Amino acid sequence: MSQFTIITGSPSKQSRSAALSEYIAAYLQNEKHEVKTVHVRDLPAEDLLYANFSSPAIQEAQKKVADADAVIIVSPIYKASYTGILKTFLDLIPEKGLHNKTVLPIATGGTIAHLLALDYVFKPTLSVLGATALIHGVYIVDSEVAYTKENEIEFIAEEAEARIKRSLKELEYHLEQTKRSVES
Repeated sequence: MSQFTIITGSPSKQSRSAALSEYIAAYLQNEKHEVKTVHVRDLPAEDLLYANFSSPAIQEAQKKVADADAVIIVSPIYKASYTGILKTFLDLIPEKGLHNKTVLPIATGGTIAHLLALDYVFKPTLSVLGATALIHGVYIVDSEVAYTKENEIEFIAEEAEARIKRSLKELEYHLEQTKRSVES
């Protein structure tokens, strides 16, 4: 069993990214993993904007990241980048705060034109934060998924769900291999 922290960068409770985060959490829990979630939108805005490292809410979120074996970051892409609210939180993760962590970035966006945000926006930031391993990210176009009134994800394109599951399996496999190499 591994411990996962999902960081949701959507500023809205009702969104494809938020619903996708819930789907991923349920999937991992079904696989008998421990899952914690950081909904960045629920952190105090002033603490994020003023980089209040002593904020109890910020410290609790940082601890969830520090305690995780793997971190999954789910964010919509706005104007060729992840959300500003996500950036403010990532700035509060200590330097090398993702060291010894495997990270999987997942993004949603209106068109395929934002696909490269995974490589050109997420990867540099996560590398600076010391991510030890980056699993190939997943980009989901808005037309491939919908969310219900209960904020549950509905996959319109079966391939979108297959890509998510494939990346999650790759993440689980990587963690298992890492644990085996440490034990031997």
